[in-house]
Amino acid sequence: MIETTRLLLKPMTEDDKPWAAAQCADPEVMTYLGGPMTREASDEKIEKMIRLQADRGFSFFGLFRKSDDRPIGLCGLKLFDAEGATVPGELEIGWRLDKDMWGQGYAREAASASLDFAFGVVKGDRVIAITSQRNKGSWGLMERLGMTRRPDLDFNDRRFPPEDNPTILYMIEAGDWKVGAWKA
Repeated sequence: MIETTRLLLKPMTEDDKPWAAAQCADPEVMTYLGGPMTREASDEKIEKMIRLQADRGFSFFGLFRKSDDRPIGLCGLKLFDAEGATVPGELEIGWRLDKDMWGQGYAREAASASLDFAFGVVKGDRVIAITSQRNKGSWGLMERLGMTRRPDLDFNDRRFPPEDNPTILYMIEAGDWKVGAWKA
C-alpha cells in the first residue's frame, strides 16, 4: 500500500471488481482507453492485476480517497506489453479515474507516488506512458510529471481505434525524477 496526502493506493482484490467494472462501463471514462468494457473483460483485467501484484510486487493499484475510503480509480505500473510496442518490457505507468474526480489533482498525486515507487522501490531505469494525441488531459499530466514526448517511439496500437493512433509515448529516466520531491 502507498499513502499520499489524500489517497491510499492499494493492491487490487476480488472485492474491487464491482466498482472497477462500473468504471470500465462508463463511456466517458473509457473514451481514450478502447471504449467501454463488459463486466467479464473488466474482471479479467482485475484478475491479471492481482496475479501481477503477487508475481512481481507491482501492478495497477486501486485509488481510494482517504477522507471516505471511496474507490475513485486506478494508478500504477506494469510492464509495457502492447502488441507492436516500440519498447516492450519497459515499466509503464497508467491511470484511470472516475469522471467526477477529474481536475482535482488526484491523478497527479497518484502518478507521482507511483513514480516514486517505480524509481525508489522497483528501481526502474525509466518509465513510459502512452496515450492518444486527442487525450490532452493525459499527455498534459505526463508533461507536468516531467515526462518527455518521444515521437520516435510512437506506434499503432491495435487495441485503439484509428482516431487514437498512432499511440503517442512519453518517457522519464530515473535520473530525471527526484523521489519524494512532489511532497514538498
